[in-house]
Amino acid sequence: MAPLSGSPFPGPSSDEGAAPARPPGNLPAEPSRFIGRDRELAALTAQLGHSRLVTVTGVGGVGKTRLAIRAAQAVQDRFCDGVWLAGLSALTDPALLDHAVAAALGLTDHTDRPPRACLLEQLADRRLLLVLDGVEHLALEAAPLAHALLRTVPGLSVLVAARRPLGVAGERVFPLSPMGGADAVALLTDRATAVRPGFPAGAGELVAAAELCRRLDGIPLALELAAGRLDTLTADQVLDRLDDRFRLLTGDSRGALPRHRTLRTAIGWSHELCTPAERLLWARLTVFAGLFDLEAAEYVCSGPELPAEELLDVLASLVAQSVVVREDGPLGPRYRLLDTVRAYGVDWLRALGDDERMLRRHRDWYMGLATWCELDWFGPRQGEVAARVEAELPNLRTALEHSLGDGDEAHLGQCLAGTLWFCWVGCGRLAEGRYWLERALRAPAGYPETRAKALWVLGHVAVLQGDQARAVGALGECRELAERTGDERAAAYAEHRLGCLALVSDDMPRAEEVLRAALARYTEIGELNSNVLMGRVELAMAVAFQGDLPGAVALCEEVREVCEDHGERWTLAYALYVLGFVAFSGGDRGRARALLEECLAIDHAFHDLVGAVLALELLALVALEEGASRVDDADGKNVAEKVVEEATAEAAVEAAVLQGAAGRLWRSVGLPLFGSRFFNAPHVLCERGARERLGAERYEECLREGARLDLDAAVARALRGAHGGRAAAVPGPRRHPAPETHQPASSPAAGAGEEAG
Repeated sequence: MAPLSGSPFPGPSSDEGAAPARPPGNLPAEPSRFIGRDRELAALTAQLGHSRLVTVTGVGGVGKTRLAIRAAQAVQDRFCDGVWLAGLSALTDPALLDHAVAAALGLTDHTDRPPRACLLEQLADRRLLLVLDGVEHLALEAAPLAHALLRTVPGLSVLVAARRPLGVAGERVFPLSPMGGADAVALLTDRATAVRPGFPAGAGELVAAAELCRRLDGIPLALELAAGRLDTLTADQVLDRLDDRFRLLTGDSRGALPRHRTLRTAIGWSHELCTPAERLLWARLTVFAGLFDLEAAEYVCSGPELPAEELLDVLASLVAQSVVVREDGPLGPRYRLLDTVRAYGVDWLRALGDDERMLRRHRDWYMGLATWCELDWFGPRQGEVAARVEAELPNLRTALEHSLGDGDEAHLGQCLAGTLWFCWVGCGRLAEGRYWLERALRAPAGYPETRAKALWVLGHVAVLQGDQARAVGALGECRELAERTGDERAAAYAEHRLGCLALVSDDMPRAEEVLRAALARYTEIGELNSNVLMGRVELAMAVAFQGDLPGAVALCEEVREVCEDHGERWTLAYALYVLGFVAFSGGDRGRARALLEECLAIDHAFHDLVGAVLALELLALVALEEGASRVDDADGKNVAEKVVEEATAEAAVEAAVLQGAAGRLWRSVGLPLFGSRFFNAPHVLCERGARERLGAERYEECLREGARLDLDAAVARALRGAHGGRAAAVPGPRRHPAPETHQPASSPAAGAGEEAG
């Protein structure tokens, strides 16, 4: 399951004469103008040319993150596979560190291998810069991760922004001091001008501004906070008030370094200048991890002292004072607290004795969000749901962590982990989903309904990961629990996933029997959603592999009609795969390509590696046979033999390259083609034909070429086969004529039977 956009390692463009493509990456746009730091920036970029691990250290608020990102932008052309930022300050569970870094890199792995092993394998031949930001609280875990990455991936460099070094061999430490006088005044002036055009008003205010910068030790965050006050105060007034706060607040920081005291004093000064409502909101907003939206803030943070209808004005005031940062993106305006500001607010929330209540409200909001997303997954907003859960993952992790850490409410964590099945399965987070599900199921078994759901979701994940033993154990326990408690829904889901297990285990008669029984259960209880439709598609696969192609078509056309009625796209992709399989088996290569291209584009958009790699495997065979069709078309025509040979060789090359790309992707999915002779049949036919046309040596060369492509590049290449360009990420519904279902001897269905013998 590759990311929706911006995958880490796209292959080279095939357009001759085009401008060089900008290296990939996920560096954010800078929220404001970068001021000063020319000398430090030059020194840091130079150091990145000499050392593979550089750590920028300094007091909180000194500008480590901004400098690291600016330096990463400056050197990105040195790294053909891009520059990638992993922001880790909101991550509280060290066990998720590897998952978070993999997610930041856009890497996905469906297997049950340790995530670090997958990271090392997928990055092994890449040249990139990884920026780790805010890892001081995870230093014990981040150090061995950085060491393993640098030792195993020779083309990798790591840039760290943290308050202390990692302590890894070969690390070069880059201490970042506060800003010098001229840079500090320039920063204060730039930020003040944004809230008060015309600042400074005369030479006197400029002198006061310079003194303000000196008193704040040139710490950028402190300067930003001070600038936020210059909309209503002069620099002299700010300076007078700051003097009062210095005298008042420095006694709270005994033993701290002077600049730590200065920063805390500046934040405390800003806090004291806030109204009671602003202080209260500041404290309550600290329960959010990373970004949050207005609706979440209104639900979690409002109350009698802070009515929901007034919260927007209070939030806007905190934004104006640089306490809260606003970021605009595809999901609309979202907000966050800088780490140091958040840490100050956490202390106040604890002092108020309101932290547990706020965390419960936070959990309740994200439980509701997950429930809404689960319902909306079966509908036209599926793409929006995928984007939303991606953006909300840090907060969902916080909600899971809080629930599972509370013995009295651990069942809510079970419920949340199970409700997020569409995130784990549909959006490419199987490994992380398994972590949370296993952890949730270790909680006391006092709530059978939530436990049963977590069990069948875990069984589903384990099936897709190829862990048959864990799948059988979880689904068996779920079925027994469901029968004991009369939970018909859980019983249906357990039976469905056992049928899916039989399907990938090549027991097609058993798969058909169990899937039909599960679908009958769904009908009895009135269940209709993406899971139910997927059960029908899996049944279609079972009957197709047994030779009943018309039956498979009837099932999938019915699924497609329901999907189009409801706007469902994820399950539709699998129905299109089966229809493409049948169309190819019937000799209609053009229709097979159209169906499989639509399937591949949808799977790619939803990060679904399983569906995408299956489509790639079958498209490789389509590409090979398209070459054969060109030979057939040339018979009886005045076409040079050399031209025909070149066309067939070109098709065989394309097929082998796609097979090589699929082979690489299978390592992130699990056992190639599930170890199934039925799913493997198209691969065997394609390999046999490509080897015959290219010879063994050239075929292996093409496999290696394909293995260098990541999913984005492989998808682009596969979709380029027919129309020379890239399909839309999530194409709209398309109607296709009903296929013919005769079965030539060279069809994959025939190959499946041949291999089965």
